[in-house]
Amino acid sequence: MATPSPLAPDRPPDLPVIGGVRLAAAGCGIRYQGRNDVMVALIEPGATVAGVFTRSLMPGAPVDWCRQCLPRGRARAIVVNSGNANVFTGRAGREAVQQTAASMAKIAGCHPREVYIASTGVIGQPMPVEKLVAGLAPAASGAAETAWLAAAQAIMTTDTFPKLATASAEIDGVKVTINGFAKGSGMLAPDMATMLAFFFTDATIPAAVLQLLLKASTERSFNSITVDGDTSTSDTVLLVATGKAKHKRVTRVGDPRLKSFRQALDRIMIDLAQQIVRDGEGAEKFVTIEVSGAASARAARRVGLAIGNSPLVKTALSAGDANWGRIVMAVGKAGEKADRDRLVVTVGGIRIAEKGGPVPGYDETPVAKHMAGRYVQIGVDLGIGKARWTVWTCDLTHRYIDINASYRS
Repeated sequence: MATPSPLAPDRPPDLPVIGGVRLAAAGCGIRYQGRNDVMVALIEPGATVAGVFTRSLMPGAPVDWCRQCLPRGRARAIVVNSGNANVFTGRAGREAVQQTAASMAKIAGCHPREVYIASTGVIGQPMPVEKLVAGLAPAASGAAETAWLAAAQAIMTTDTFPKLATASAEIDGVKVTINGFAKGSGMLAPDMATMLAFFFTDATIPAAVLQLLLKASTERSFNSITVDGDTSTSDTVLLVATGKAKHKRVTRVGDPRLKSFRQALDRIMIDLAQQIVRDGEGAEKFVTIEVSGAASARAARRVGLAIGNSPLVKTALSAGDANWGRIVMAVGKAGEKADRDRLVVTVGGIRIAEKGGPVPGYDETPVAKHMAGRYVQIGVDLGIGKARWTVWTCDLTHRYIDINASYRS
């Protein structure tokens, strides 16, 4: 396993048990040897599910399968493999997904359409489905309520650390828990979700409501991060509600009893989204971009991502170069309304540019010092309206080239 990112947390959190969920990991030799590369989640009957997926027009066979399963609103099992994306694999790829779902359905005692599949890894290589299927029963037999860390580790590819998070909330005064884990490091400019992320809660929430909650939280979290500007063919986020918490059933997304749950869901999804940025391939700096004064939240997000995706901005960040002109350039190319003479740019809270030019007497020294640190803060006020958005990204280092130039070797 690669050396952990310098931005990695000291240790992964300990996740509590979620009633109705058991997890397992297995080594099937799909691409990696000597490590687990398959995750299985077994879910008790009655659970609801929501999902969001990549907007790429080249989705993998597992994404197509999950989209077809989602209208049922029920989940009994999730199977995830790393090392092979099962993307652009034609009929063989579709049959591999069907075979995996059918095999897992027999083990779980459910309909194949209640089995969700996700894959991550190399694109365009045949899936060795016989290896995957052979590992399902042994994995399921060892499933445990506490195997969160093993599950998160099994879905890693170029990740340097496992990504886990937990949050709690109250519905009708009853405590509910949300656990989640994710993977993602490169090919990461999500346009719906992230690479792969899976959330489980013991709350009792119908699938239609769960879907609306997940979609809204996705926009504020996974759709607000970028590592390299490339949207994956495999992005999948699933949220499963087991219904084991003993609170009154929620029937509509606007129910005020969901306020605490909605806030907790936002927290845990933002936590995992930020962990993905911290593990950006070759990343050495975590960057927060706060855009304000926009005509709409959508416009603010688009400007933030234009800054975060700019190779020129990202390389300046890597070098600690206070070249604020690159930030102005990125604002201008975003295609959203901005006023050049009202634009205000700050770095580390220090005003750099305003009123169409640099701030009189601007001293670059404290800005360069801030940009040389691990955590960088960029602020942009467009001077148009009142909408705002926050985007998270990382710097672009030579290590990114090293990782991706040798990814298949």
